[in-house]
Amino acid sequence: MKRLSAFFLSLLLALSILPQPQAKAEPVTINVYNWGQYISDGTDGYIDVNKAFTEATGIEVNYMTFDTNETMYTKLKTGGSSYDIIIPSDYMVARLIAEDMLEEIDFSNIPNYKYVDEAYRNTSYDPENKYSVPYTWGTVGVIYNTKYVDEADTGSWDLLWNTKYDGKILMFDNPRDAFAISELLLGIDINSEDRDELRTAAYKLIEQKPLVQAYVMDQIFAAMEREEAWIAPYYAGDYLLMVEENPDLGFYFPEEGFNLFIDAICIPKGCQNKAAAEAYINFLCDPEVNAENLEYLGYSTPLSEAKQYMDPDMVESEIAYPPEEVLEGGGAFINLSSETSQYTDSLWLEVKTQGGVDTYAIVCMAAVAVFLVIYFIVHRIKTKKRLANRCRKWKT
Repeated sequence: MKRLSAFFLSLLLALSILPQPQAKAEPVTINVYNWGQYISDGTDGYIDVNKAFTEATGIEVNYMTFDTNETMYTKLKTGGSSYDIIIPSDYMVARLIAEDMLEEIDFSNIPNYKYVDEAYRNTSYDPENKYSVPYTWGTVGVIYNTKYVDEADTGSWDLLWNTKYDGKILMFDNPRDAFAISELLLGIDINSEDRDELRTAAYKLIEQKPLVQAYVMDQIFAAMEREEAWIAPYYAGDYLLMVEENPDLGFYFPEEGFNLFIDAICIPKGCQNKAAAEAYINFLCDPEVNAENLEYLGYSTPLSEAKQYMDPDMVESEIAYPPEEVLEGGGAFINLSSETSQYTDSLWLEVKTQGGVDTYAIVCMAAVAVFLVIYFIVHRIKTKKRLANRCRKWKT
């Protein structure tokens, strides 16, 4: 299925929950803030979601992107920009709810919510089901180039620490995903708030650093497709896009476990066009729109109703829709305390910019050493002076 039928477009127009703007009225525009490369844009014959929404409702879409949850959070927290729609991941949704940064959604404006599977309602990150609607779900694993990587080396997260592939390894450029990989490899809970465990995970990342070609997010596409890098941890849905450009790419779920996540659609506080934002959410939840959008993205749909409109190969993919025994190895992130988040951020900064968690300790030790050297030099000079004075006194 590559395009919407004329009947479906007509149906969208008929079911629009907002009236078309009057000829002389200013058009309504919503500001949408989403991950990069995370919506079908009309390429390869698929639906252009934002364009189709505008055609169906008359509402314009100003579309902007971010590369990490933390970037999005900082932009919201510092203000200066107004968004009507954001699409954060599960643990970030919980954080935004806890900090009163989201609007409650009026579900009477989202009749297509009825298609959302029960498994994705009343989740741990939004237990009262007031602030979010699921957009996609997915997993994290290891992408590797089968031409250059020995199959015997695959299966574990330790491939990212394998010195055979020095300079050909990419790593996540965000602390939550990076620390989770280190923690899984070390047998530490991915939601640990124990500072000693976090420090240990940071040491493991520092051990990896000399092998890392670059810390990336969206840049992974070009690097892996062009074979500039051979190994990278990333989202399974994006692997399905990359392998279309480079069939030599492979993927596996590490034996130590992996992140299993949900990304959700939310309306932030400060939204200027809430009803229009809810119309947009409703549009994304239409099974046919959802099917084309997620088939293009490669991510998994939280709407079983949409699968009937998808290519059977996508629905049967064990990467997009892993069997239950594989999913049992997945774990979800939860919202960590602000103190833990700040501490992890500081460790991550050390990993990336200074290369050692104990830089401060080393500096202190060096300062102490310098002090001791100066002390002994001064002490020795004073001792010599005292001896010289005694000698002069004895001679007189």
